[in-house]
Amino acid sequence: MADKPRRPTKRAQALRNGATDCERLLWLELRQRRLEGHKFSRQIPVGPFICDFVCRRLRLVVELDGGQHSAAAEADARRTAFLEAEGYRVIRFWNNDVIENLDGVLRAIDSALEACPPPNPLPVAEGEAASVSPPPAPPASGRGVGEPIPPIGARGAA
Repeated sequence: MADKPRRPTKRAQALRNGATDCERLLWLELRQRRLEGHKFSRQIPVGPFICDFVCRRLRLVVELDGGQHSAAAEADARRTAFLEAEGYRVIRFWNNDVIENLDGVLRAIDSALEACPPPNPLPVAEGEAASVSPPPAPPASGRGVGEPIPPIGARGAA
């Protein structure tokens, strides 16, 4: 039996370790769900390609292009066609856009995320009612989601 081609994870790891200044700058804004709570990963293999940033849940790929990409437009078009065939939406930014207009880039990514449809839920079997879970109850502490945890000395006795 022929061996299945391996995902380029070693190459992706090397790219993460050797990120460009522009990639680092954008990653600081995308990491840890900082952009509207969306989880992004960086330098992720998708098929034979390694994508700069990926929001897997909404299947959005964000690519940063430097000067070398102007000469590789045909290769970028093939890459984009492959990713779109896999169900991803691809948006691209020039490195100088990230440096000169980071807020605009983040707004464009946020708009693209809003335009991405959420994944389809599992179909409901005929005759079964779709169950909708109620929202989770607020934490017992009374704090809302995203509020900072008070220092230990400031916590009330339970």
